[in-house]
Amino acid sequence: MTVSIGSDHAGFEYKTALIALLKELHHTVIDVGTNSTDRADYPDYGVAAAKLVSNKTADYGVIICGTGIGISIAANKVNGIRAANCVTVKMAQLARQHNNANMVAIGQRLVNIELAKKIVSEFLSTQFEGGRHTARVEKIHKLGDIG
Repeated sequence: MTVSIGSDHAGFEYKTALIALLKELHHTVIDVGTNSTDRADYPDYGVAAAKLVSNKTADYGVIICGTGIGISIAANKVNGIRAANCVTVKMAQLARQHNNANMVAIGQRLVNIELAKKIVSEFLSTQFEGGRHTARVEKIHKLGDIG
């Protein structure tokens, strides 16, 4: 599986640790940055990681900022992206099962690193249930046409 990953400065520490986890799990990782704790703008990295998922270069994406909120909002502006900001393992599981989320956002200031690793692992190992959820996910994508 190929996973894109990106963070701003507030998520850089976790991004580094999550890259190591992804490699331990034998995933191919595409790191879009940032590459330090120097101030950086989360939309740049959230969108860069999301574009790789949208164009099918990556199967899934992991994005990290201070809260996970801003970077997930930015990623969700990319066509075809369903980024879920998760603070529990159960949220990650349900984001995949019910929403077919293709990106997970983590807030470095909100969860400890061990929980972040569990969230990412659960997200990547959980399958979309389909069925009644499929029509709802399709409905979400049609919302892009609202003006």
